[in-house]
Amino acid sequence: MSEPQIRQATLRDVADLAGVSYQTVWRVVNDRPHVAPETRERVLMAVRKLDYRPHRAAQMLTTGRSYILQLVIFEYGYGDPLPAVLHWAREYGYTMVVTELKDPTSPESVRAVLRETARMIDGLLMVMPYPHLSYEALTQLCRGRPFVVVNTKLGSRMPSVVFDQWNGGRQAAEHLLNMGHRQIAEICGPLENFDAQVRDRAWRAVLVEHGLEPGPRVVGDYEVCSGYTGAQKLLQTQQPFTAILSGNDLMALGAIRALREAGLRVPEDVSIVGFDDIAEAAYFDPPLTTVRQDFDVLGKASVDYLAALIEHQEIAVQQRVLYPELIVRKSVQRLETPGKEVGQAQET
Repeated sequence: MSEPQIRQATLRDVADLAGVSYQTVWRVVNDRPHVAPETRERVLMAVRKLDYRPHRAAQMLTTGRSYILQLVIFEYGYGDPLPAVLHWAREYGYTMVVTELKDPTSPESVRAVLRETARMIDGLLMVMPYPHLSYEALTQLCRGRPFVVVNTKLGSRMPSVVFDQWNGGRQAAEHLLNMGHRQIAEICGPLENFDAQVRDRAWRAVLVEHGLEPGPRVVGDYEVCSGYTGAQKLLQTQQPFTAILSGNDLMALGAIRALREAGLRVPEDVSIVGFDDIAEAAYFDPPLTTVRQDFDVLGKASVDYLAALIEHQEIAVQQRVLYPELIVRKSVQRLETPGKEVGQAQET
């Protein structure tokens, strides 16, 4: 015997629960004006309680919209905002189509992706860590569809939502200086990436401002293994350092492993600061001091901005800037006196 199907809630169910007319519910669901705030809130409470989902075909006929967004990720390695974007798209009543683009340097690769979906979607989010496409090029490629870029240059005139990477990089470097460190090494991310470029420049600028020479630097790829090999390379330089700035938390995890294999303690011999504050960072050994990028806030701000552009395309293009936050844990030790010079200590 087949199980009975659960009936989906209808507009009339919502209207009955909220104690309003069918037409009022339609206006609220379709974000129309002329509904009192308290009535709108009562309808929305009923929508949530009944788990009401609008009928897409009917919505398309009524509004001319698909309620589908496309998220274009330029390699999944840079997909940190993905879970938050998917969550907030659902909250805003959209279905999200996710596309990975492996060749971000080619406008034709973007064109090929959008050619198949441009007529089916209401707007696009692009997680774009590379500088190869201009605003004009993206506007043409998107065929007039509203779009928001995530993770582009600070100061870009594209419609975008970004973290202030310069601010985050400075916080990390200044924290190490405030803890007494003067010989600071770096494992940075790939330097063709916006974030890696800016964090690297911020670190160097802070040290120069304090009359210090930047320590040795190696380039990683944001993966754990590159942090591991990066720390090994730093030790092989024989240049002294008491702390490492890591381009992200995953590379910091790999670096901690390599340092311990070399007989060094974290943070007693080498301090380390990460970037991102991934969920696991608080459970590293030791818990990782890092710079938090709140990807939930990023996801909400991105979907909110795109939804606004879809509803009101006359909105001026702007860049919405979010600010990272230093999270202090146990992976950095204060140096009361000049610390052991790690790079040189390997010979003793």
